[in-house]
Amino acid sequence: MRVLDTAALLHWPLPQLSGCVVFSQREELANLSSDREMLLDGADLQWSTPSANSLERASKVAAKSGDLGGLSPVDLEILALALELEATLVTDDYRLQNCCLVAGIKHQPVLTDGISERWQWQLVCSGCGAISNEQNVSKKRGEYGNCGDCGSPYNIRKK
Repeated sequence: MRVLDTAALLHWPLPQLSGCVVFSQREELANLSSDREMLLDGADLQWSTPSANSLERASKVAAKSGDLGGLSPVDLEILALALELEATLVTDDYRLQNCCLVAGIKHQPVLTDGISERWQWQLVCSGCGAISNEQNVSKKRGEYGNCGDCGSPYNIRKK
């Protein structure tokens, strides 16, 4: 069993589209490609909604990996469904792939090679380049605070 990210819905041929998806992807796809969204009814897709427990688990996994700040609500739903079903997550999103590694579930890329190892994150000052000792990088973008040396905001980057 597999859960398909929006990248698969956009790029794979219709006969290849088989798996589980979340309802919020339809709106996302309609915004990106209304023509492609209309074709989805002809695909072998199982539309689903993850449970509240699975959404909470997905948020915890994303926080643990440090990827929570970079994931959209749709991404979290997709991850939650993959966790709930113990399915392979088909995605080109490196943050989602990183979450899969942390959670111990399989992932498969759509068009890219995907990641080969778990990513770790660090906070870096946008002004002076100082690296923060803060280990909790699971906050939303823009909520990392400011540098104690120069006062500029922190950005997140891969170690």
